[in-house]
Amino acid sequence: MKRRNFTSLSALALVTCLGAVSCAQPSQPTSEAAPNADTGATVELTISVAASVQGAMKEVQEAYLAEAPDVSITYNFGSSGSLAQQISQGAPTDVFLSASKKWMDDLEQQGQILDGSRKDLLLNSLVLIVPRDKTDVSDFSDFETDKVSKLALGEPESVPAGKYAQEALASMNMFDALQPKMVFAKDVRQVVSYVETGNVDAGLVYATDAEVSDQVQVIATAPAESHSPIVYPIGVVGDSENAEAAQAFVDFLSSDTAIEIFEEYGFAMAE
Repeated sequence: MKRRNFTSLSALALVTCLGAVSCAQPSQPTSEAAPNADTGATVELTISVAASVQGAMKEVQEAYLAEAPDVSITYNFGSSGSLAQQISQGAPTDVFLSASKKWMDDLEQQGQILDGSRKDLLLNSLVLIVPRDKTDVSDFSDFETDKVSKLALGEPESVPAGKYAQEALASMNMFDALQPKMVFAKDVRQVVSYVETGNVDAGLVYATDAEVSDQVQVIATAPAESHSPIVYPIGVVGDSENAEAAQAFVDFLSSDTAIEIFEEYGFAMAE
């Protein structure tokens, strides 16, 4: 697996510093985390997170930094498939939270996930949304009528929500027939945006994404048996340079504080 190569840069910085008459004192960190009072150091974690958990994870960050002020967190939000590919190619990452077991499975098979760190964290559901003022769509069956000319969903090959949508529509014997109407998005947030702006008549997204928008309405929920369980696994990336701190953050996500935040955003806990 690829590892981050900061050694040469660090050595260069040290030589430059020693060669000078004096070295300037480091400036006060501008990150959200304060430096550790004992060591003066800040542990920096990069967390790759499925876009559908964006709102909740931002609140989790605030709560965690209140308990661990010596940790600085940088989020990388995106579709789980894209994030997994970045990690596979060596992108500096400490923790991966996926909206699909598939992408976590792929990384684990490549030896990219630290042994013993993986666990299922969250659960979600798939819903049909339309613009707030749209009143003529009431169920999935309307997809096959003139009431819906454009239907948005995530790209099934890289966006887990799109894959779940594909499975649900296939179980209803609709997927093939509806392809001319489909508009594929890079992640679930883009699907919501398409529906909010009226660029499409309907979309399939996670229930949690629909809940945070006041410009869409939920019309129906896909039967749980129509698609694979929507499970969000999390794990520490194998080449993390801060594995201990990364695991501490993962553990915090199962705390009462984090659970309360996730549930406020409509997630259920997998544990």
